Amino acid sequence: MSYSRILKWISGIFELVLAVPIVGGAIVMGTGYSALGFMLVLHAVTLILSLRNQEAIYGSVWGILTSLLAWIPVLGWILHLIAAILLMISGSKKTKRYNYPPNQL
Repeated sequence: MSYSRILKWISGIFELVLAVPIVGGAIVMGTGYSALGFMLVLHAVTLILSLRNQEAIYGSVWGILTSLLAWIPVLGWILHLIAAILLMISGSKKTKRYNYPPNQL
């Protein structure tokens, strides 16, 4: 399993915790919104590794969008939930490796 897939699962679980209405709001507000900054960095690292491994990036992109907009109370809950689902779906997909035949001249 690649590091990007592991980070997708980790960030998906973190997003799922933040999607719990009272618990997630308490974590975000209790940390002075720095939890959203941490998640932004985590999603950016996951995005870079996913690009390098040629894997799906939609979960990380959605996670970055979530980190930027999650300070809005109800919208944040919806975005965290969608980000968690997308990250776990993309983390569960196996990377397709193609074996191309050597060039024959």
